Amino acid sequence: MTKTEPGQDALQEQIHFQGRLLTVKGMPGGWEMVEKNPAVCVLAIRDGLVLGVEQQRPVVGLTTWELPAGIIDPGETPLQAALRELAEETQLTGDLTYLTEFYSSPGFTNEHTTLYLAENLRPQAGTPDDTEDLTVSWRPLAELDEAIRSGRLLSSASTAVGLAHALRFA
Repeated sequence: MTKTEPGQDALQEQIHFQGRLLTVKGMPGGWEMVEKNPAVCVLAIRDGLVLGVEQQRPVVGLTTWELPAGIIDPGETPLQAALRELAEETQLTGDLTYLTEFYSSPGFTNEHTTLYLAENLRPQAGTPDDTEDLTVSWRPLAELDEAIRSGRLLSSASTAVGLAHALRFA
């Protein structure tokens, strides 16, 4: 065990980076943490098809297919954020039911996501964020399941958790 020098913990708790979407800071014990606002994700299934959006993800250099999702804005409840994200990304709304919540990668980030099931979908105007260029698509659940299992569909943790829940309803 290494002895901590006086003031070392205080230095480790300092913010290393403050960005628009996240904060990176040191923690006691030498850990680093990415702080991020909580998020929501929406699973919609209709006639064996799952609603998703394709978008370019510069961080990984790929166009991904993901369930509609996004960050909860200050003052919003998770349910309000889920309805807003669904409208912004797909131009739809619906009746939302809580499914679960999870941490995407608790080894380095506190990002917490709440997953909802959307039913009784109907049109709802919404405007994607300025940074989003989305293509809405419905894909067969069976194909998505095979693509995730084979590694052909590289997507978000939120999408993987959502698809695992979708398989329960199939």
